[in-house]
Amino acid sequence: MDPATESLQTIKDRRRGRTEAIKQFLGTYASCEDEDLLAQMLVTICRMAADGTDRGDLKLLTHALKELRYAFKVFAPYSEIPKVSIFGSSRTPEDHPQFLQARKFAELIQRAGWMVITGAGGGIMHAGHHGATRQSSFGVAISLPFEQETNEVIANDPKLVNFKYFFTRKLVFVKEARAIVLFPGGFGTQDEGFESLTLVQTAKTLPVPVVLCDEPGGTYWQAWREFVVAELLDNDMIDEADMGLFDITDSAEHAVDIVTTFYRRYHSSRFVGDELVLRLHTPLSAATVDALNAEYGDILLRGNFREQAGPLAGENDEYPEKARLVFTFDRRSAGRLRQLMNVINEAK
Repeated sequence: MDPATESLQTIKDRRRGRTEAIKQFLGTYASCEDEDLLAQMLVTICRMAADGTDRGDLKLLTHALKELRYAFKVFAPYSEIPKVSIFGSSRTPEDHPQFLQARKFAELIQRAGWMVITGAGGGIMHAGHHGATRQSSFGVAISLPFEQETNEVIANDPKLVNFKYFFTRKLVFVKEARAIVLFPGGFGTQDEGFESLTLVQTAKTLPVPVVLCDEPGGTYWQAWREFVVAELLDNDMIDEADMGLFDITDSAEHAVDIVTTFYRRYHSSRFVGDELVLRLHTPLSAATVDALNAEYGDILLRGNFREQAGPLAGENDEYPEKARLVFTFDRRSAGRLRQLMNVINEAK
């Protein structure tokens, strides 16, 4: 029957029947706490069939879903261990100071209790795995017609995930990381760096430290910063506070200190409705909260910064032991938010 001639009641009856069939299917084959979300996926599949979605588009979605499902499965057992994503050139020789710097950083951050995620190839990726060791490494490889060969540190490891698509791979790089560290590299490194900064700037990902690390005395990231200032900041394409979304260093030790200091008091965060909840290892003093209200009220949509002793209703009782700082973040002032988090971490 032509959908245009169907009665409203017929359409409602068909949708009701589809909903009941999906409910029965999930109850039999995929029963879990999140059946409502799985049901939405199946409804989307039904709608794509009704839309006559092109087979090539269906293949793309199928591959992407398979890749992400497997990646989520691989990372899940290590969810409580902090991880840093390391980016840099796949062409950097093993005797180059940048390779040695990346290996040193990975070794130091691993000693601090972190795991390392790299693209699993050569150059800086190999350096990251070499320094962190196989046990503390994840590899997220991409299928390419050239350059990309899995390095021997992570080859055949169960923590190696192979991707067909850059967009699914990039999602995992950011989703699983609590810090981003970039070493000098080509187009791919620049792409990952700008995308990470964009996601933080637009509050599409939770706050993370983004560190641009060079070899001792290196000029790569200093020259990059000069471009950002001259072409982006000076032309009002970004705000002055956005320059605080990243740190530049030529010291592996300093890079580690930047990452770990970011989590000195801050633990994690999430949005609950309009409110941003910062979970803290230790509570703030009343004087510090007053100072935040006086200095950073410009990033609030309304109200004030306030402390809370336990989870909000929408947090699903996550980390009940952590103190909270709760506020209605405007979702625009990411640079100012980073400054606020620095104050929180430095406060007595």
